[in-house]
Amino acid sequence: MGIEYVLITDIGSTTTKALLFREVEGEWRLAGHGESPTTVESPHDDVMIGVWNSIAKIEKNYGVTLLKVDANHFSIQNAKYLSTSSAGGGLQMVVCGHVGRISADSAQRAALGGGAVLLDVFSADDGRTLFQRLEKLKTLRPDIILLSGGVEGAEPGSFLIEMCDFIRSAQPKPKFGYRYSLPVIYAGTSKAVDMVNDLLGDRFTVKIVDNLRPSFQEENIEPTRNAIHNLFIEHVMEHAPGYVKLKEVVSAEMLPTPVAVGEILTAYATRNNKNLLCIDIGGATTDVFSTLEGKLHRTVSANYGMSYSIGHVTSITGYDNLQRWLPTGRIKRKEMMDIIGNKLIVPTRIPITEEELLVEQSVCREALRLAFIDHCEIAKSNKKQLLFQSELLGQDQKITVDCYDAIIGSGGALSHAPEKEQTAQMLIDAFEPEGLTELMVDTEFMLPHLGIFSKLNFEAAVKTASTECLLSLGSVISPTGYGEEGTKAISIKLSYHSGHTQEIIGLWGELICYRPTGLDTFDVEITVFGTAKWSQKKQFKNVNLGICGLFIDLRGRPLNKFYCKPDYRK
Repeated sequence: MGIEYVLITDIGSTTTKALLFREVEGEWRLAGHGESPTTVESPHDDVMIGVWNSIAKIEKNYGVTLLKVDANHFSIQNAKYLSTSSAGGGLQMVVCGHVGRISADSAQRAALGGGAVLLDVFSADDGRTLFQRLEKLKTLRPDIILLSGGVEGAEPGSFLIEMCDFIRSAQPKPKFGYRYSLPVIYAGTSKAVDMVNDLLGDRFTVKIVDNLRPSFQEENIEPTRNAIHNLFIEHVMEHAPGYVKLKEVVSAEMLPTPVAVGEILTAYATRNNKNLLCIDIGGATTDVFSTLEGKLHRTVSANYGMSYSIGHVTSITGYDNLQRWLPTGRIKRKEMMDIIGNKLIVPTRIPITEEELLVEQSVCREALRLAFIDHCEIAKSNKKQLLFQSELLGQDQKITVDCYDAIIGSGGALSHAPEKEQTAQMLIDAFEPEGLTELMVDTEFMLPHLGIFSKLNFEAAVKTASTECLLSLGSVISPTGYGEEGTKAISIKLSYHSGHTQEIIGLWGELICYRPTGLDTFDVEITVFGTAKWSQKKQFKNVNLGICGLFIDLRGRPLNKFYCKPDYRK
């Protein structure tokens, strides 16, 4: 590329993280990092302050000159500069459609694929009165509204007039810049284009794109996703505090943070020929990404998080589901509720005692489980990617955990667990993988950075994801079915490349963690007994042990609640 450094910032809702990559002997490597609070909101109202502060920390800590100040004008020197952003809550959208199970769901997937956080989904059959919809939309401050409905060629129905009148009457205000016209993307039947322009064109910036639903059996999301991205760059960011200055110094268009994450996951999955499940758990929300047959799906669970949303997770999942992950008799209900209550009062509190850590990791398991349930409901697909064809035939096919070759954990509770075995077990307990599944963790929170880096240098970004970002925790073997505790469930023959072999016998009810010394891969041959079932092939080559080893989960699938305690035999 003819450059020595690439500087990338990810501007999050609370933290701006800068990473510096350097080319050394033809290889791109992480050369430095710096973090600073994001400053898009008051009292600063200028995103650039946090950006410059994070870059200045790299300069100070690593002795490289990146910032140039000339007559109060800042610029980047000696590096190509890229950025992603989810500041101010990220790209926030409202979706309006006709039938919730068809047009509104398609619009929802398009918005999520475009990197948005969904504030609400309105449809003609959502069960709310017009007054209830008006009151809700008036309180929201979206960046973009997405309107859809009607398969291509259909005559516009009364629902479109109703939805247009509803949007017009509510007069929602944008998150940034009250003086500009809020964008509305229309992705419905082309026969309603003139009507939508007439009803909304004088108060909103209307963008017309191809119909999301060419027919009942087809879905055409890409034009809507592209429109969302373009409006984010050209319209929304123009009015966010400081983003005009940021656009002047970046070397390429910015990406919404979730879009960048999706880019690198898709690239990594394609290069390694794997179906991936990646879950990023934050303080207030949890993002779930999956790549299946090269197609990316993304969902956001807005109230499943580890700090600001910890109370919501607790209320939804219930005490018994949290208690099942704790050592028997170790933490009473009142102590658990006190720990969760203290986290609500001080969301940034880090666990100090072992009891606090155990409770938070219990909540993490449930938040991950609930977010994945949401993901499976929203991101349903069949292999031909005609998303609703199977439903119309009465065969509702959904995404399940056995679709994935690897599960990737990201976010503080997973990436910063005191022991990596704890991270692995949280992933195992939350998702209950079946068959043979690799477990990984994003240790450096650099997926967004690598996503936009892949636009500049695809090979370097994918390689860096493998070498410096995604850490393999090991693999888990999990047959389905149940058996009597203590009886033989599985025999696993390990064949090392040195010629040495070993057999592991697993009993029902056990969670085994096997760590060989000095050997990182081997071949596996599996034999199951009794009621144990194995849906995949039973021989595997070059099984990755990562840093934790091989987990053998014989607690049953679905997970037997009596075997949930976080203890395993080594």
